[in-house]
Amino acid sequence: MTSQRAPSTGDETGNGGSDAGHRLRVPGKLHAFNRYELKYLLPVSQVAEVRAELTARMNADRNAGANGYGVWSLYYDTQRLRFYYEKIEGLKFRRKLRIRRYGEIGPDADDAPVSVEIKQRVNRVTQKRRVLLPYGLARDLCDHRIRVEHPRADQAFVDEVLDLVHRLDLRPTAMTGYRREPYVGTDADLGLRVTLDHRVRGRDRDFDLRAEAENRYIISPDHVVMEVKANERAPYWVTDMAARFGLQVQRISKYCQSVEAFGRAPRSVFHVPVEDVVEDSRPIAAPREPALPGTRP
Repeated sequence: MTSQRAPSTGDETGNGGSDAGHRLRVPGKLHAFNRYELKYLLPVSQVAEVRAELTARMNADRNAGANGYGVWSLYYDTQRLRFYYEKIEGLKFRRKLRIRRYGEIGPDADDAPVSVEIKQRVNRVTQKRRVLLPYGLARDLCDHRIRVEHPRADQAFVDEVLDLVHRLDLRPTAMTGYRREPYVGTDADLGLRVTLDHRVRGRDRDFDLRAEAENRYIISPDHVVMEVKANERAPYWVTDMAARFGLQVQRISKYCQSVEAFGRAPRSVFHVPVEDVVEDSRPIAAPREPALPGTRP
């Protein structure tokens, strides 16, 4: 693998097994997804009942391990937060760039695989394109604006990321982290994916995906983010379940929450009250209550 400085152009590890998350991080060719997404804020008090319905109709993601897996993302934006405001203003076409690491936070080698992603919204469809690179090369590409090559990477997409970073003068802006509990559809629901994201936190500095730095809750720890992703539309039973639990679709972005939590933009209604902000330097750990299926208290 090589790195070449490019000319300026202007304007998922679960801890339920040692290899559970590694299967999510093996470098490979470009992956692309087109999906519809629905997001809900689920009170922790309702998690056990919702989980029971999900497990009755879906399978636990085999990559997740017994306690799910950690997800850490480093987001890039312009100095004036162009991507943040595109989301807030609800533009029909918007996008963002991030580097994502699956697994436990902590020291790791520069060649540990991470995902470099462009996630964009076109009308109501969410499109995600990603390529997996060694962590050192991913930071060379996005931070140092160096053209990188990797034998198993899609070079056209890598060059597109480099062009985007150059043209918009992107820089690391915010991080998010949480523990993800994923479920996948079966039979008639193939393509359906539902995730429960616990203890959603973030930080506005120490932008190293290996650093055990201080983090802050960016969504109240009394709530879990439930995301529903489907190839066409969510099955009726999912929306019926949400209605029975009094859940409403929310326009919530973890990246925007992190930007707002650290005073770079007005705070949203989803934030922890200022006087109750929680800071914690520990790595994300599995939720203690309620326990995931098959685990012991």
